[in-house]
Order: sequence, then structure tokens, then C-alpha cells
Amino acid sequence: MKPRMSRYLNAFAAGLAALALNVMPAQAAPPGELPFGVYDPDGDFSTDGEVVIEHLFLPWEDVYLQSLYDADEYALERKRALLVTVEPWTWSRSERNTARYLRRGIENGTYDPNMKAICDILGTLKSPVTLRFAHEMDDKSGQFIWSDWDPDTYISAYRRMIDLCRDSAPNITVMWSPLGDENMARYFPGEDYADLVGLTVFGLQAWDQAKYGHDRTFDEIFAPRYERAVQFGLPVVVAELGYVGREPYVETWKNSVRQVKAEYPSLVGVVYFNYPEVYPWPEGFGRPDWRVKNQILK
Repeated sequence: MKPRMSRYLNAFAAGLAALALNVMPAQAAPPGELPFGVYDPDGDFSTDGEVVIEHLFLPWEDVYLQSLYDADEYALERKRALLVTVEPWTWSRSERNTARYLRRGIENGTYDPNMKAICDILGTLKSPVTLRFAHEMDDKSGQFIWSDWDPDTYISAYRRMIDLCRDSAPNITVMWSPLGDENMARYFPGEDYADLVGLTVFGLQAWDQAKYGHDRTFDEIFAPRYERAVQFGLPVVVAELGYVGREPYVETWKNSVRQVKAEYPSLVGVVYFNYPEVYPWPEGFGRPDWRVKNQILK
């Protein structure tokens, strides 16, 4: 198994080790009533009964797909559903990691077997499964090779992959998951291709101070994204959530993110990204460590 593949498998090994040692989780879910999930490669939430969603990330190339059965077993033991984010590229260095290569490959069917191989397994898992494919397509930062495409081209590619996946896994739930920027509606694939809308919300205190001159709250970032998402009449999920800063900043966020609020009647869950940032933030802000054990800065 390639080293990068272990990124999302470590949670299972760490969780099983914690249970074997009969230790309590190092961290606990934020207070509140909204359903809570986590991407948790370190296994910090392995024994937290508040977690009802186990988030996985995997590429569709250079990946050991049989590990999805391990994920299924891990989730079943904890009575958790699976949220599976499929990234249409390889985590290995490769000339295949270009937007042009990806677009052509989807259009001409080159990547049909990649998607089918994943969905053939998703269709056999015992846990409830939500597929989140090619997320944050409205992002203009250049982080993902499937982002900032011509909307019609993206929608065509997205629909093709969802159709193919549903042939193998007809019972999956599909999450269409933009970043939440002002142009997100241009990428909406239609109500037949989305059961949920996922959004991304990260709070970095240093960024807030430098760019906005004050500490932004969860609501300040989330509210406009929610208003853009709710227009589609679908349930809304914060599919990726993180916050880092000094203790008062973190405490304010922690006490807000799982609260049921009248302003967000369509919000049905939040999923924390309990891992260091994979790609550096622009302008020298580095890679924030979103892990709850490291999120409070001195």
C-alpha cells in the first residue's frame, strides 16, 4: 500500500488500539444537538458516542479500495454512517494531475473504470453511505484540478460520474458540495443529482485579523453560504469544518457550530476536519493544524 493511502486508514488502526487499551477519547464533540461527524485519521474521536458520521477521503487512482471494507466495519461498530469524499485524481506525483487530462479522461470514458471500481464496493457496504464527489468546484484558488471549470463542463462530468456510481450503488445518498462562494449556483447539477448540499467553513484567527481586522464567528462565515445553498430546497451539511486560534476564539466557535438555530432550518449536520491542512493557505499563512488537540494557539 502506498504511504499516502494510509492517510484515511490511520483512524481505524488508532481507534481499535484505543478500544483495546480501554481508554477514553482524547477529544469530545462540541456541545449541541446537531448531528456531528468527523474526518479523524488520528482516531481522536474513536470512542466518542456523539459522532454519527465517519468521513473518508480517497483518490480514485493509486488507492487500495479493499480498505473501504475496513472503514465499513469501523463505522458499523460505532453506529456511524459513512461520508466518502472521492477526489478525482491521484495523491501520487503524476502528470495525470492536470485539469486538462482529467476533463478529457472523463469525457472519453478513461475514468469510468475508476469510478465504477469505487462504487462497486460502496454498493456492498453495510453502513449508510453518502458520496461527495469532486467537491469545492467553485473554488478559484487552484487547489483542485476539478475546480473553476466552465460550469457546463463540470456539470456534465459530475453527472456522468454520479450516473455511473448509482448504477453500481443505487442506495447511496449524493452530496453536491461547493465551497459556498458567490458563484456556486452556476455549478448546481440539478435536483436529480444531489440529495444534500455540503459547504466548507474554516475559521483561522490569524487570517481573520489580517484580512478583516476582527475575529470572525462561525455565523459570519456560514450565514451567507447557507443562504446560497438553501435556495435549492435541499438539506444542508457543513461537510468540512475547522477552527484554529487563541482559546477565546476557539471556545466561541466550539460553542456555536452544533447549535440548532432558527436561522438555519435546513442545516442537518456538521463534520469536523480533524487533520492538518493539506495545502498551504495563500500569502504565507501556512498549513493550519485543525486537529482539536492542537487548535488552541498560545
